Amino acid sequence: MSMLRKVLGVAVLAGAVMLTTDGAASAADGPTGAPTAADTAAIGQVTGGAATLGRLATTKFPGSRAAAAAAQQAADPGTQVPVYEPTAAFVAGKSDVPAALAYVAVPARTGDGTAATVWAERQGAAWTVVNVASGDYERQYAQAAAGGYLLHEPQVNAWYAVHGDVVTVLDGSVTGLAAGTKVSLRDYRTALHGRYADKLPGSAYDREGAGGGYGGRERAVPAADPGDGPALPIALGGVLVLMAGAAVVPRLRRR
Repeated sequence: MSMLRKVLGVAVLAGAVMLTTDGAASAADGPTGAPTAADTAAIGQVTGGAATLGRLATTKFPGSRAAAAAAQQAADPGTQVPVYEPTAAFVAGKSDVPAALAYVAVPARTGDGTAATVWAERQGAAWTVVNVASGDYERQYAQAAAGGYLLHEPQVNAWYAVHGDVVTVLDGSVTGLAAGTKVSLRDYRTALHGRYADKLPGSAYDREGAGGGYGGRERAVPAADPGDGPALPIALGGVLVLMAGAAVVPRLRRR
């Protein structure tokens, strides 16, 4: 059983969500990097621009099937989903800020009508489209988050909704945690620390260049519809990427 599952399982069996904040992350410490109104406008321009539409027109995902009705590639800049990820400082206990913005997801359609998601990242003062991924999972998870911010733990491909000091599992993926499981932000950090503290930047694990370390640029994202059972590990470029015994499952995408 993984450290994450052990630690969070204790909270589940106890039947309570601890909301103590002494020396722990609290609701006052929200994520950093939330898009401003200016950011939202810039994201809308870049994801709805001619370059992005052209990219969608030529994007085809392996195994995808064209929609029954005639479709035209398009992004929906009016729907923007900020996706946050835990920071190394939070995992190490050096900061009570739980997460930082990783990217903003915009639902889209490819030229053959396949559901897709455009990823926009802040690079310096500008926003850039860095990926077109299959499916619209971020939008679905954001709906399930019901007003909380969307937190993605890429090393184990788990998704959470955070409301104040409460972390709710949306998709535990290979952690085995059921959707709807609730734990305190404090307990969630304890689990993260137990899982990744020895794999943070500067650690021996990091210096040795071991695969699947903490904070890698490549993110793990869903390969199956939300609600499906845990996905099986697959090989990416002939290399099976493992992280502390947990499979990291990549989503089909084009860079």
